[in-house]
Amino acid sequence: MRVAWCFPGQGSQYVGMGRDVAEAFPAAREVFERADQALGEKLSTLCFEGPEDALTLTRNTQPAIVTTSVAMLAALRARTKVPAPVSAAGHSLGEYSALVASGALSLEDAVRIVRLRGEAMQEAVPPGVGAMAAVMGLTPEKLAEICDEAQLGEVVSPANYNAPGQIVIAGHAAAVQRASKLVAERQGKAIPLKVSAPFHCSLMAPAARKLAAGLETVSIAPLAFPVLANVDARPNQEPRRVKELLVQQVDHPVHWEATVRAMAEGGVTHIFEIGPGKVLAGLVRRIAKQIEVLPVGNAEGIEAAAKLLAS
Repeated sequence: MRVAWCFPGQGSQYVGMGRDVAEAFPAAREVFERADQALGEKLSTLCFEGPEDALTLTRNTQPAIVTTSVAMLAALRARTKVPAPVSAAGHSLGEYSALVASGALSLEDAVRIVRLRGEAMQEAVPPGVGAMAAVMGLTPEKLAEICDEAQLGEVVSPANYNAPGQIVIAGHAAAVQRASKLVAERQGKAIPLKVSAPFHCSLMAPAARKLAAGLETVSIAPLAFPVLANVDARPNQEPRRVKELLVQQVDHPVHWEATVRAMAEGGVTHIFEIGPGKVLAGLVRRIAKQIEVLPVGNAEGIEAAAKLLAS
C-alpha cells in the first residue's frame, strides 16, 4: 500500500466541521486552540457553530479549512501509527495544509498567512468585477482557444484543471460570460460559480505581491516528504522553492488533474483526503480510477483510516 495525502481547498467548508473530532481527540482540540491563539480570535467557534455567512468570508474560510485539515491529521496520528506518505498535495488553499503536514510550515504561520492571502485575494478585484465558471465537456485546447477569442481586451483564462472534462475559468465578469456563451455554442456546458473573486488568473497579481511580502517573515523548515505544487504538478522537497511556488499559485492555474496523475504514475495506491468534505475524492475517482480514496473528514473517517493502516 502506497499512500498519498490530499487536502481540500476553499468551498469544502461547512458549519460544524471538526467539532466531533475536537471533542473525541485532545490532539485535534489542541490544533484549534493553537489557531485561535495565533489569530487572536475564536476561529474554532466559527468552525463548530458558524454563522455560515461569517465562515464563508474568504478571510475566515481559508484559515478555518487549514486548521480543520491539520486537526484531522493530528487526530489520525493520535489514533494510530501513521507512516509518512509517499507524497502530499492540496487543492489551491489545501497546499498550505499539505505544507503544514510535511513540517515545512508551522500551523501558526500557516493560519496567519492564509488569513492575509484571503484578504489580499478579496481586495484584488472589487465585488462584481470578476467571475468564475465551471466548464464541462471541452478539451483544454478548445477551451484555451475560446478564452483567447472571448478576451476582447479583458481577462479570461483557465483557472483550475480539476478533472477530465471539468475545467474552471476565471477573469472579468463580461469576458467569462462571453466565454461561457462560446462554450455552449461548441457543445460544452458552462455553469457560473458563486465565488467572491476570480481566483487563479492574472487579475490576482496584486494579491500575489501582497502574499510575497507577507511570506518574507515566514521561515520554511525541511519537508519530511515531497509536496506536489499546484503550479507545475511536480513534487517539491526543497524548502527554498516553497515560497515562490505559493506566490505563483495565486495568479496561475491549479493543475489538479496532472497532480493526481503524477501520484498515480508514482505508484500511489491509496489517497487519504484529509479535511472537511469529499470534493477531492470525487475528482480523484474521475482522474485515476485505480486509486482508492478514503475521506478523512470526521471521526468516522479517522476510524476507517486507522483500520486500513492497521490491516
